[in-house]
Amino acid sequence: MYRFPDTARPEKPTSPRILSRMKKLAFALATLIVAITALAADVITRGAALSKDGTVVPLSTVLAKPDAYTKEPVLVEGVIEASCSRQGCWMQLAPAKGEPSVRVTFKDYGFFIPLQALGMSARAEGVTVVKTLSKAEADHLEEEGAKLTRKEDGSALEVSFIANGVELRENK
Repeated sequence: MYRFPDTARPEKPTSPRILSRMKKLAFALATLIVAITALAADVITRGAALSKDGTVVPLSTVLAKPDAYTKEPVLVEGVIEASCSRQGCWMQLAPAKGEPSVRVTFKDYGFFIPLQALGMSARAEGVTVVKTLSKAEADHLEEEGAKLTRKEDGSALEVSFIANGVELRENK
């Protein structure tokens, strides 16, 4: 029977040299995982992916002529001024803080945004909807923090945006 010479035997897995290499590899992997997690946390995506070739239509333009954006999806950007405080099922999006805004809901309630999204920058792709809200609907939305302009009878004419997908970024 053939025996390997002592120089040809592999090192034991518990030798100091092997342990040192394993520690370096574990440290490198941990650093890589932390870096990937930090980069991934920069953008929060919900719903469908946004079009790569979509051009951004200024939100102020969409608000000025909402009927022009009811059929084909458009990409808008803004700052989240308010959001549903119960489950994140809508957000109030303004071109900049303090400017007129639009309530954004999510297609078929298929996704929600984080409850702590207030103040984040957002990109959304979808269509506008112009409708009259009953007094009860308007009351409910205002309880959750929505900003509406009421008519004398308590109802409200609302321009809203139904998003297929959104991207959120923390403002730094």
